[in-house]
Amino acid sequence: MAKPLVAIVGRPNVGKSMLFNKLTGHRTSIVEDTPGVTRDRIYGDCEWCNRHFSLVDTGGIEPGTENDMLKFMRRQAEIGIELADAIIMVVDVRSGVTAADMDVATMLRKSRKPVALAVNKCDSIGHVNPDVFEFYSLGIGDLFETSAVHGHGTGDLLDWVLENIPEEEEDDGESEIINVAIVGKPNVGKSSLLNQILGEERVIVSNVAGTTRDAIDSYYENETGKYCLIDTAGMRRKSKVDDIIEKYSNMRTISAIERADVCLILIDANEGVTEQDTKIAGLVHEAGKAAIIVVNKWDAVDNKETNTMRDMERDVREGLSYMTYAPVVFLSALTGSRVDKLFPMIQEVYKQNTSRITTGALNSILAEATARVQPPSDKGRRLKIYYMTQAGTKPPHFVIFCNDARLFHFSYQRYLENQIREVFGLKGTPVRITIRQKGDKEE
Repeated sequence: MAKPLVAIVGRPNVGKSMLFNKLTGHRTSIVEDTPGVTRDRIYGDCEWCNRHFSLVDTGGIEPGTENDMLKFMRRQAEIGIELADAIIMVVDVRSGVTAADMDVATMLRKSRKPVALAVNKCDSIGHVNPDVFEFYSLGIGDLFETSAVHGHGTGDLLDWVLENIPEEEEDDGESEIINVAIVGKPNVGKSSLLNQILGEERVIVSNVAGTTRDAIDSYYENETGKYCLIDTAGMRRKSKVDDIIEKYSNMRTISAIERADVCLILIDANEGVTEQDTKIAGLVHEAGKAAIIVVNKWDAVDNKETNTMRDMERDVREGLSYMTYAPVVFLSALTGSRVDKLFPMIQEVYKQNTSRITTGALNSILAEATARVQPPSDKGRRLKIYYMTQAGTKPPHFVIFCNDARLFHFSYQRYLENQIREVFGLKGTPVRITIRQKGDKEE
């Protein structure tokens, strides 16, 4: 994307995520009064005075830490700083200048990027808080009193941003961006797959379950098209979720599925389809999203034989029997093997999920199907099907009009769906069928 990028950085728990949410106008980043909630780089769009730019929220920087997770978080913040056109450093007026603030300021001076110092939690209005002045000792950028809670001072801060970022470049030949959510239980390799696709350490990868917490958007473009890749937190069983932050993460994952066009459902090749996999895939199916079942860690499967992949696919099909329409791909996010096969598949299932079929073609198929297999009857009363039309897309939604909806048995509905799929494909997408009887109004 051609938008300028502004990074929000600072030590933990100074209100970076709350300021990020206030500036973007969306509760994208999880906010909790606990240090270390934000770990990866969270991106969002911001508009001010008819100009658009991207904001990136980063994890709290802990200089000199020996903790592995905090080191990962620091690295993510450093990448955000490297990519940014301008930087907002957030500090907490209530705690004053700390040693960590001094270290972060030193890091930012070395970046040679424009820096604004947002002295946050200045929640009262009408007079200058005298505690603000000590932050001039950091010797960095222009200083702004802000309140992420109430929005005080954010207008002046955004004016500064517009003065210090380049003009947004025009996109030549605007094409549709496909939102792709990467979903699955913890530790199936969602973040590894995203990093493999992007070719950078975009998100933290760790064997610790729950490393990813937010739903993280990354823009990616290749010869097949433009994509917004959404890495989500691994969803555990409700009985296992007792952390309030993890509950927020699960809600973010469900929200990511809702706004996705295509969902990649990751399954661990070493474990096969588990109960939790079926629940996550069920969410995707019920949401009507185009789907690809991705069997990851194929490189780690021992003793592969000629039919190993075929047998594994059969087991996956049995475990997710309600998603027979979804293609299955085997890959390794670690080595990158077969990852390139994903994007032609994404394009195909997206096309099927958004496809429209003419009423004439549908009714031609309907006539052949009813001639081949007669509609069911009950107590001498036979089902009569008048016509069928497509009511919508994402997923394809068909409406069938008949004389009595009570006679329309589910098995015959499934038969008609199979006939439609046989002719028109609709690979990778669920299908919705609504039955209406004579007298109902067509919407």
